[in-house]
Formats: sequence, C-alpha cells, structure tokens
Amino acid sequence: MSNDDQYGGGAGFGEVGGTGQTRTRLPESPSDPYGSPRRTPRAGRGLVTVVGVVVLLIAAIAFANQSPDTPTPPTSNKPQTTPTTATGVPPVTTKSAGIPRGFAHDEQGAQSAAANFAVALGSDGMFKKDTRHVLVDGIYAPSTAARLKGPQDEAYSAAFLAKLGLDGNGNPPQGSTFVTRAVPIGTRVESYTSTSAKVAVWYTGLIGMSGAKSTDPVRTLWKTWTFELTWVGEDWKVVDDTQQDGPAPVPGDVPVSTSDDMSKAIKEFGGFSYAR
Repeated sequence: MSNDDQYGGGAGFGEVGGTGQTRTRLPESPSDPYGSPRRTPRAGRGLVTVVGVVVLLIAAIAFANQSPDTPTPPTSNKPQTTPTTATGVPPVTTKSAGIPRGFAHDEQGAQSAAANFAVALGSDGMFKKDTRHVLVDGIYAPSTAARLKGPQDEAYSAAFLAKLGLDGNGNPPQGSTFVTRAVPIGTRVESYTSTSAKVAVWYTGLIGMSGAKSTDPVRTLWKTWTFELTWVGEDWKVVDDTQQDGPAPVPGDVPVSTSDDMSKAIKEFGGFSYAR
C-alpha cells in the first residue's frame, strides 16, 4: 500500500517498518466486506460422533450382560436376617407377685429367667422387708429362700438404710425419690443341663437419692451378676448368686441432670420386667 492512499498516507506520518501504515481489523461478521466470516462447526458431524458413542455404550452393556462371570441376582424374596434381629421364644405372659414365671425349659429360658431376676432383685422392693420376702420366695428355690431371709433382714438394717437416706421401713424422705434399677445389657450361658444352668447377666444400674437435700445423688454402676439356676416346679429358680464389678465403659460426656429432672424421669419411665 502506498503512503498517499485513502487511509492517511501523505498526512505527514513517518514510515516505520516499511509502510508507515496502521491497519485495524474490525470484528468479522457476515456483513464484513473485507473478509469472509469464520466457519461454524457442522452440526451433522457432532451428531454422528454422539450417535457412535451411544451405539458403542449399548454394545458394551449387552456384552457384559452375556458374560458368564456376571453374578445372577437372587430369586428368593425372603428377607435376610441380621445380627440385631430379635431371637428366642415368645416372652412369658404369666406373673406371680409381679415376677415373671413360666420360662422355657431351655438355654434361652434360663437366660430370660436370669435377666428378669436381676431386674427384680435390683428394684427398690428389696429395701422393704415385706416386698423383699415376696421377691425372695418367688425367685429362689424354696430351701435357698428360707436360708436367705434372715441374713438379708440383718443386712438391710436401719443403719444401712439410713446411709442411703431411707428410714427404717425403706421409705425416702418426703419430696425425695429413691432410685434403684438394674438394666440388663446381655446374658451369657456358662453351663447348661436340663436340670441346672449357670447364667451371667451383664447389667448397668442406677442407685441413689434424687432430691434437693440429697447427699447421695443418683449414680450409675456396671456389674456382672451370675446366677446358678435349677429347674424346680416347672420353672427356673435361683440356688446361688454372686456379683462382681464391670465390665464398665468409658463415662460419656453427657451433662448431669438436675435432681428434679431425675425424679421426673424415674416416675415417668417405667422399668422393663422382661429381657430377651
């Protein structure tokens, strides 16, 4: 291009790099008279590519379904059991003096009896003479019950009850709630025959006095209660029992409840009378 054309050649600008001209390229558009617009990709070619990929994918799925290594889905609609599924014979429905009776004459029945006995013997009924005798007669074999009543009456003395904040009859002060409850966690059969069984009950418990003036707040405990059982009169009865501490988990970080909340919970939440 010359220096005297219509783009300003002859306007006194010096030549730099040979021409001395500056060319500005305007955006391309279909109406640009100085150049053809850029081509847009063909829609047909992209469509062919997509169709090809889909066809290959369908072929791969069909091939996989024909492979002999592909597992065949189960045809049975029966649900699978899990380790947490409840097991055992139906719960007993008969009670005597508030104590379940009529346990099955097998290992599961012995475990059920031991768990229920732990709940009953861990209740506040053991701290009152009359109800204690009823519990002992209903849980222990006759000869064992007769042997235990005297020593137990001495153990639950007025001095012992006073340490727990109870009066001589096992009653808490007015406005306070005495808490004692055993909650079985699990059972273990240590030995079994058709006439005798030895069952260990791992349980957690609550014991203490809930009230504004209580000096013995409700606390938790973890113990294992082992029962030696015998089959007497068409039911399981205790002939001996021992306790030991633990196993105990690491204490949680749940804030301690107030005495009012604890008293309210004990009154509103009834304890279980049957386990397993």
